[in-house]
Amino acid sequence: MLTNARNLKGLAIRATDGELGTVVQFYFDDETWGIRYLTVETGGWLGGRQVLISPISVVHADWQAKRLDIALTKSQVEHSPGVDTHLPVSRQHEAAFLGYYGYPYYWGGPYLWGEAFSPAGLALPDTASAEAAADRIARESQDSHLRSSEAVTGYYIDAIDGEIGHVDSYLMDDEAWAIRYVEVATRNWWPGRKVLISPAWVERVSWTDSRVYVGLSRESIRNGPEYDDSTPITREYENRLHLHYGRPPYWLIEADHAPSFATTAVYLGAGVP
Repeated sequence: MLTNARNLKGLAIRATDGELGTVVQFYFDDETWGIRYLTVETGGWLGGRQVLISPISVVHADWQAKRLDIALTKSQVEHSPGVDTHLPVSRQHEAAFLGYYGYPYYWGGPYLWGEAFSPAGLALPDTASAEAAADRIARESQDSHLRSSEAVTGYYIDAIDGEIGHVDSYLMDDEAWAIRYVEVATRNWWPGRKVLISPAWVERVSWTDSRVYVGLSRESIRNGPEYDDSTPITREYENRLHLHYGRPPYWLIEADHAPSFATTAVYLGAGVP
């Protein structure tokens, strides 16, 4: 299901033995646009410390109740490796974090989550020895490609022939934990309108200039389907959006890269003729 990532902020995180805190923001991978971690404010029980929670830990998302259930105890989270959420998260920090919980690395595999299509596929504990895990951590590079959702919100969006607006929010897939669309507010160029841009159409992101560059013209965006953030996204709307821009949708791209048995499941699930 697609949901606006705004709904993540303030979401309660419930461990197996009680509430941990609330979601502040998330980190996403600027190469695949997968949501890799949630930053959680723990409140008084942990001295106000912010911690990272991986979607691999999530067992159930209840959007109506504004709650995420995770398969961790409060003690596990309390003793997890410390990460300064005000600084970039390095690959070594990630390796230490995932190693602590016994989760496989999400990088290096052929799919969005390494060897799996969704974080649920990585939820089984890693059986590697502590020594082997420590050795892998020591050999990891410092570049993790992680970006803060709060930092990127507000970045200007440039089409091939000029600016069109700024990043206002994100549309996320709560099964794959991936950003499927960037919500663009065009009020400075096209007052009162919003549009969606797929991360697949992003050519580059300039962190120094705070800009996202997309390979589309302003005219094509102006003539494209408008986005109404008060209306749920349907597969029919997504088809119209991708057809307008002449770009294949993400579910077909992922199906092309899936094993044959998974491809059949994706097509049937998507209802593609």
